[in-house]
Amino acid sequence: MRILLVGYGKMGQLVEELALAQGMEIASRIDVGTGNWTAPADVAIDFSTAAALTDNFPRYVQRKLPAVIGTTGWPELVPTFRAEAERAGLGIVASANFSIGVNLFEMVVAEAARVMRQHPQYGAWIHEAHHSTKRDAPSGTALLLRDVMTGAGYDRRIDISATRAGAIPGIHTVGFDGPSDTIELTHTARDRRGFASGALLAAQWIQGRRGWFSMMDVLR
Repeated sequence: MRILLVGYGKMGQLVEELALAQGMEIASRIDVGTGNWTAPADVAIDFSTAAALTDNFPRYVQRKLPAVIGTTGWPELVPTFRAEAERAGLGIVASANFSIGVNLFEMVVAEAARVMRQHPQYGAWIHEAHHSTKRDAPSGTALLLRDVMTGAGYDRRIDISATRAGAIPGIHTVGFDGPSDTIELTHTARDRRGFASGALLAAQWIQGRRGWFSMMDVLR
């Protein structure tokens, strides 16, 4: 599999390291002012920025190049990009978090929300913590967890808060607080390898598929 690697920051470099270890090929590394957009490739893996994605996505559509998008902070663009991908018959996997563990965590949170919707004495909250250089707050994963909970039928207010400090890879906690007790569910990332591994799994899975998918679709 030949990968067009878009965004060559920490995540892009880790994706490259794991891809080469698995016998995959990096067709080109696209970063600010560098890289070859016309290099033959089977899939693009995009860990750039939300601003860059507005320029990148039309290139995927034009080339009909399947893409795995891990960039966060662009929810308002999803309807437009999704419609463009569908018209082009393009396969896209877009997720705020490609960690396999986080996506399994989402399934657990959805089930907890389904149970808690029947117990109005419990209020819900989400707290996330990441390294000080992470741009968006709250994280895309925190917003995704909120959507998972509301999708499961939890119709009460969900408070979301964020911490940015040091080199924290990522901690997400979903809590339910009642008059007499608190229930907490937490996922803690120890490093970024889980995100990169998930992106490569998604890149293999999207081959030959058309449509707009999430990491949950990849794991089902």
